[in-house]
Amino acid sequence: MPRTDHPPRERRRSLPEWFKKPLPKGGATSAVRGLVTGLGLHTVCESAKCPNLNECWSRKTATFMVLGNNCTRRCFFCSVPKAAPDPVDPDEPRRVAEAARRLGLRHVVVTSVDRDDLPDKGAGHFVSVIRELRRAGDFVVEVLTPDFRGRPEGADEVAAAGPDIFNHNVETVPRLYRTVRPGADYRGSLALLARAKRRGVLTKSGLMVGLGETRAEVLDVLADLRAHGCDIATIGQYLRPSDRELPVARYLPPAEFEEIAARGREMGFLGVYAGPFVRSSYNADAVYATIRR
Repeated sequence: MPRTDHPPRERRRSLPEWFKKPLPKGGATSAVRGLVTGLGLHTVCESAKCPNLNECWSRKTATFMVLGNNCTRRCFFCSVPKAAPDPVDPDEPRRVAEAARRLGLRHVVVTSVDRDDLPDKGAGHFVSVIRELRRAGDFVVEVLTPDFRGRPEGADEVAAAGPDIFNHNVETVPRLYRTVRPGADYRGSLALLARAKRRGVLTKSGLMVGLGETRAEVLDVLADLRAHGCDIATIGQYLRPSDRELPVARYLPPAEFEEIAARGREMGFLGVYAGPFVRSSYNADAVYATIRR
């Protein structure tokens, strides 16, 4: 049975030296927060306590999180609230497009909470968001979807709507799924990416390290992703959002991330991006520009 308890509390460890970076200056962060709040939107930046929030928002970019702020899953690495889901807001896609336009974005990343309560698991809402963004401007559209549990055809519907990138994270190695990502299925996530790839879109996936996996397991995941047609992979350090989530088992040094990325590139990915601060949507515009050259 999946775990229902919370991870043990532990005394916070100091972050290694390579996690220190200066805070950005200027008022752009407040401007982004005001815009998002004013339009009644959510961002994964805030809800998941992303360590890159200040950096990204200072550049007036954010990852929108649709379908509410409450998730129907209980993943033990994630700080997004686990509660009764919000009603689906049919006007949310329009407001996402409006926010993207007012921020002057060229590359828009849209993700969501898991919505296992919905008949289509949220796929139709992603389609609506993509359509609104296409109407609103000439954006590069990247979707970071859940696994549409029990309804894999959701990948077909979203990919057919024409995003530039279909992103779905495997998150961790198969051995740790019951501990890290209960309720999800590793092979199901791989199959989801393969379905999207058959629609002709670029596919992308990410995983966290520092949860107790081995180097060999990480490389095996990269090999599995590549075998299922995944074009882009991201690997970043897991950081515990609060004492309610899983503790960090190990902080990988930058050189180790570089070695993993090099091994991944040898497998034939269009791009492999790894580092302590790398997240699936972090610098997504720069990643896309690099692989499209």
